[in-house]
Amino acid sequence: MDFALIWAFILAVSVFVYVALDGFDLGVGILFPLLRDEEERDTAISAIAPVWDGNETWLVLGGGGLLAAFPLAYSVIFPALYVPLIVMLLALIFRGVAFEYRVHSRKRKWFWDRAFFGGSLMAAFSQGIALGAWLQGIEVTGRAYAGGWWDWVSPFSVATGLAVICGYALLGAAWINLKTEGPLQQRIESLIRPLAAGTVGFIVAVSAWTPLLDGRYSLRWFAWPTMLYAVPVPILVGLTVLALWRSIEKGRALRAFFCAEALFLLCYIGLGISVWPDIVPTNITIHEAAAPDKSLAFLLVGAVVMVPAILIYTAAAYWIFRGKVRHGGYHH
Repeated sequence: MDFALIWAFILAVSVFVYVALDGFDLGVGILFPLLRDEEERDTAISAIAPVWDGNETWLVLGGGGLLAAFPLAYSVIFPALYVPLIVMLLALIFRGVAFEYRVHSRKRKWFWDRAFFGGSLMAAFSQGIALGAWLQGIEVTGRAYAGGWWDWVSPFSVATGLAVICGYALLGAAWINLKTEGPLQQRIESLIRPLAAGTVGFIVAVSAWTPLLDGRYSLRWFAWPTMLYAVPVPILVGLTVLALWRSIEKGRALRAFFCAEALFLLCYIGLGISVWPDIVPTNITIHEAAAPDKSLAFLLVGAVVMVPAILIYTAAAYWIFRGKVRHGGYHH
């Protein structure tokens, strides 16, 4: 068995599920300034309250799994991305504190609302910065990071940071549109199209920019036969955007939400096409970074138990709290 490949798949799935799930509740926070009053903000919070902390379980699984299964990659990636990753973690902590404190604070609820927005915005931006810095390449000498403290800062990483903010806002709008009703739902629904247009614009810009970062990215997208895997991706992006447009026209909120998530999935697949089989782009492959097979096999035993358990309680939470959220935070 190719244990390195199995673990690469587990980590890839974990990271995507985190982005897909925590992305929309970060998006709700990013949209907070557009909510008109305290009642609307309370309703938006209630739409994510049952699931938001469970969504972050996948981030822990991804980070912990990287350390355990690919220790070389962990030792190279984290020193290169210390600043954006630390900012992300601090923002998530601050956001979590704001989430809980705003419920009990009356005089300073306005402060915690702003803290929730700021934490969501900075967490999303930091994730995008880290993605861009990782994709543009990490300088490696031997088996260690050889770059500087500020190598993660570049026009490309800033662009990916802004792209993630826009994309998460789209997911947040699609989720609020799905979970609410009345004037709030109608106004948020009107934001989905411009946010989708902005997200697609960033997808096009980043996709055009990525092959310019390294010639190997160009080969994976435009050389034969790998282009057979790459060509369907932009076509499917176009079809997904069209489906999203029609879903909004027909008032099909659930389909619109899944279309927004599908955009992220297609971008994730495109990212995989660009970097495969590297785990540190252009420098270290998954097999070079993997722990010994005996260690990976031992870890896999735990993953076989834990991953299904996480999936079950995540699915249960979404099923139990399905339906619309009324003003006051009650599901029906």
